[in-house]
Formats: sequence, structure tokens, C-alpha cells
Amino acid sequence: MAAAPTRPPRRRSVRELEDLTSLLRQGADLRGFALQDIDLREAAISWERMRLEGTLLLGCPLPPGARETIEARGGTVFPRFGARPYNPYRSTLYTPEELCAVAGAGRTRDEEIHAFYVAAGASFPDVGEALAQRVHDHAIDDALADLVGHDSAARLARRIVGVMGGHAVPRDAPAYREAARVAWLLGSDHLIVTGGGPGVMEAANLGAALAGRPEADFARALELGEPEAIIAAFPERRANLAVPTWFYGFEPVNRFATHVAKYFANSIREDGLLAMCLHGIVYAEGGAGTVQEVFMDAEQNAYATLGFRSPMALLGAERWDPAGGAGVFPALAREAAEYREMVGLCGGAEEAAAFIRAHPPQRAELG
Repeated sequence: MAAAPTRPPRRRSVRELEDLTSLLRQGADLRGFALQDIDLREAAISWERMRLEGTLLLGCPLPPGARETIEARGGTVFPRFGARPYNPYRSTLYTPEELCAVAGAGRTRDEEIHAFYVAAGASFPDVGEALAQRVHDHAIDDALADLVGHDSAARLARRIVGVMGGHAVPRDAPAYREAARVAWLLGSDHLIVTGGGPGVMEAANLGAALAGRPEADFARALELGEPEAIIAAFPERRANLAVPTWFYGFEPVNRFATHVAKYFANSIREDGLLAMCLHGIVYAEGGAGTVQEVFMDAEQNAYATLGFRSPMALLGAERWDPAGGAGVFPALAREAAEYREMVGLCGGAEEAAAFIRAHPPQRAELG
């Protein structure tokens, strides 16, 4: 019988010149390391003396002749792409401030990237742009894992809860206030994540940003309404995450997240967004996109594809279980027979938050 293939050791990523310099001072060689988006043109590194088997250099500017030396010694150099309004090799997540900053022609950086994406063919780019987008989304994956954890144990410790819902819910709607409240209630001891856009997503990032503050502060923020006024009144935000995409037309990222993992490929973004929420997801008012997320989440639970089953709290009986039994909740309950106790129909934010807290992730076999 052939021996089972051995798993290669996990590469250690280095994304700052200071960290690389520190490693080299300690006598470390770079075998098995991945250096990402570090400007090495002025770095005092004797490449011709380094052990570089398996070393990856991702988008690192190099001094003349260094590439040939690195490759001769077993390293692999991934060159930089041509000029773009985004950096495919970026080593960190975005912030709302970065994406909302005015970049050129009166447009924000977010708008510039989206305009470039559309001009390059949107979902049908040429090979070069497709590669650049995939490299970018992998870089976002990597930076996101630094925040939420590189394995299920780390993600369980992070206590990640999603709040999903529609982009068109206005700020004065009860559904907006309920989504903000459930994130405010859970955000003090969970990392709240949303799809990053307006409507319910903005509400949840707002509630999470104010989690731990007195209820009077939360109520005042809702009264202020406009993001600029809220941020001016409450500049400090508790850590929370937005995971938007440039795929859905131009939907600007909301201003209340502290970390933004923005993707080109919506399929990678949406599946990963649901998968990271091991401590559950609250589904507030939404349309077709939210219904899709409900059943994608149900699939992950049914097959235990992540090794766990996680709670699903549907917020609002009128939306999810209308009279007549033809709503989403009855269909979900039928499909969720094996984990029925993990699915709850919740009348309000307090009930939804309590349901999430009362139903921790259940370890399950991959089905």
C-alpha cells in the first residue's frame, strides 16, 4: 500500500521589513517562509548566502540581480502586477477610512476600484486581470485569517457571530434598530461580522462598534442617524468586521466596521463569511440574498462541513414565518430535522441574542 502523502509544513508569512530584519538578526534562514509586499530594494540582505529552498516572495520589489540569485537558490519570485487602483499583494485588511478616502477625479478609493473592475470586464476579465483579482482575494483571505484565526480552534475562541440582512432597510426602520440592537447585545463578547454594505449590515456594524457602551450611548447614536455625526460623537469603535464585495454593482462599504475584508469574487466571500461564524448567525429582514444565505448556512450545518453545527436565529416572525406556513422558517425547520434545536424563530433582539448565547457550536462529524 502506498504511503499516505505527508502534509507540507505551513509557511510562515512575513509582511513587514522590521519583522524580516528581526528574524535575520536572530540567525533564521528563510526556507519555507513567504515574504509578502515588502520593499526589499534597500534591504541589506546577502541573497547569495541565504538558504531559500521553498521561499516565496510575493510582490516584493527587489534590487537588480536579486531575482536571479533567489531563484537559483530555490526561491520563487512572484512579480508585481501593472498599475491598478488596488494592490493584489496587500498584506492587511482594509479600513472604511481607506476605502472612503477621496483618491482621484472626486471618487473614493472604493469607487475607483469598482470602476476599474467594471472597465476590466467585471465577472469576465482577461487572464492578467483575473490573476490579479485572485491574488488579491487570496491576500485578503490571509489577512482575514490573522484576525479571525487560521483554524477552527482559534475561530471558536474568537466567538464569531454574523448578522445578515437586506441592504435596502432604511435607518428609521424597526428592522434597522433591531439589527443594531442584537449586535450591540452580542458584540461585548463576540466578534460581529456582516456583509459590509448599507441597511441591516450597516446597522449591525454600528451596534457592534458601540457594544460595551451604556444603552444611552447606543440610543443616542440611533437618534443621530447619519454616520458622520455618529462617528464624531463616538470615535472609538469596538472591533468588528465587514466582508463586502465589488461584485454587486457599487455598494459602498459602511463606515462602522473596524476591519474590512473586501473581495472581488462573491462566491469566495459569501461562503467564507458564513463559514467563519461558528458561534452562529442572526438573520434580520432581507430579500433574496438573505434567503440564499439562510440555506447556504443550512447546507453547512446539515453536512457539518466545518466540523460543527452552529445556531441560526431568524429575527422577525412576520418576515420568516408569515401566516399560512409558506415562509422560510417552516421550510428551514423541515430541512434542519437533525439539528432542529439550533434553529430559532426570534421575536426581537433580546430573544435572538439569548438564543445565540444558549446554543454554542456543536461538534459534528463531516457528513
